[in-house]
Amino acid sequence: MDVKTLVLPVIETDADTILGYCFEDERELMGAADAINKAMNGAVLELMDSGDFAGKPNQTIVLYPREAAKARRVVLVGLGKVERFTADTLRRSAATGIRKARELKARRVATTLAGIEPGGLSRDSAARAIVEGALLGRYEYRGQKTTPAPEESPLPDALEVLVFQEDYLPEVDRGTLQGMAFAAGTMLARDLVNMPPNLCTPDYLAQRAKDIAESAGLRCEALQRGQIEALRMGALLAVARGSETPPRFIILEHNAERTAELDTIVLVGKGVTFDTGGYTIKTGEGMVGMKADMAGAAAVIGAMGTIAALDVPLHVVGLIPAADNMISGSSYRPQEVITASNGKTIEIISTDAEGRLLLADALVYAKRYNPAAVVDIATLTGACVVALGSGAAGLFSTDDGLRDALMEAGISTGERVWPLPMFPEYEKLIDSQTADMKNSGGRNAGASIGAVFLKNFVDYPVWAHIDMTGMMLDAEGNPYIPVKGGTGYGARLLAEFVQQWAERQPASTKSHSA
Repeated sequence: MDVKTLVLPVIETDADTILGYCFEDERELMGAADAINKAMNGAVLELMDSGDFAGKPNQTIVLYPREAAKARRVVLVGLGKVERFTADTLRRSAATGIRKARELKARRVATTLAGIEPGGLSRDSAARAIVEGALLGRYEYRGQKTTPAPEESPLPDALEVLVFQEDYLPEVDRGTLQGMAFAAGTMLARDLVNMPPNLCTPDYLAQRAKDIAESAGLRCEALQRGQIEALRMGALLAVARGSETPPRFIILEHNAERTAELDTIVLVGKGVTFDTGGYTIKTGEGMVGMKADMAGAAAVIGAMGTIAALDVPLHVVGLIPAADNMISGSSYRPQEVITASNGKTIEIISTDAEGRLLLADALVYAKRYNPAAVVDIATLTGACVVALGSGAAGLFSTDDGLRDALMEAGISTGERVWPLPMFPEYEKLIDSQTADMKNSGGRNAGASIGAVFLKNFVDYPVWAHIDMTGMMLDAEGNPYIPVKGGTGYGARLLAEFVQQWAERQPASTKSHSA
């Protein structure tokens, strides 16, 4: 969708649809709603007074202004109560509005800002939320369908963000560009998650990472099996043994040439491109959806694209260990003992606890960057879904400052995280008689045990693990996330976290603590 900002009164736009926003039970209108109300002699307030439109969250109504405005129609969208309003409220409302415009087969949509007075958003925050919501709400994945898309499927194809004064443009342009960059990273992550596993292989992930790097100015390297063996990544290689598709270890770097002057943040994403469970085989029902077991990798690749597009002043590294977890005569088995790249030995209890093995070698690799912080993200455990459902991802951290920064980023983006414990008692559950540790400790406290296992491969003070299993697929009730398929969760969360970290750093100093 083409997105642009214009200085133009809303009643003068010849876009075929205008989006306006109203708070619930608020007679003081704003933006497009106010302009249309005045042009139509109080029609909007009349609708609200009659009860036909109350401004409830994501409620819509269509007006036809005729000679009162050049646009053919106006879609009013409710924002709900002003005291509950956040940037995510506006993001959802913009998505609702764009979906309604699609139903009406609108091609060009114009919108004004909302949520500034009242609501408390800055102009750039409001512009970002609207653009993000509109682009994400318009997203559709048709994949390998051979039938033509419905006529309205690609619509709308243009969004105009209107401002009344030219001196507002710098702020609104900044917010618009941010919204486009954050949405693009999320849509890339969704595309990767939605692809079938015979196409989205470890090698395909590596190629897409290279394509993103080339277009965004990132440095990219995709290590092949021989190079992975040279690094003694025995945990990653064990998972990959059963598949005819070779593993990859993908490295993306933003500002690779500025490591001496900038903080380094390392993002690590689990890239299991299909998970059968190995010899600890999943049920047939449980295996459906396991093409999405690389959603953490997709989030990191998407976030790196956003970070590069915004040129965030940090050295940021994305690490993606990628492999299939398949069954064959060469697959790794329960009770084998493998050795990770830091020399620690692991007794395999469950071959379905494979994601933590990929992450183990990647977390060891992260140390070479002398990171100020490392964050890994993974569809790691079903136990985290039991604990938190789809309300938030589980968050484990060795540093309170990092924990709080990720929670703040989650609130800003609507991609929430929630702290869970790594108590010392959990470490006993992965004690092994034949190795330094087991890769599974049973059903109880499964999410925490996964995090405690990963901690054995962390040799730096500031680290966090995000278990996003409950967030990877299917979102009911959120208009900017598809009801079916990949959500793209994590791409905006990680990019926002990195951006906020950069904003907190003094301009000319390099920090090594959260």
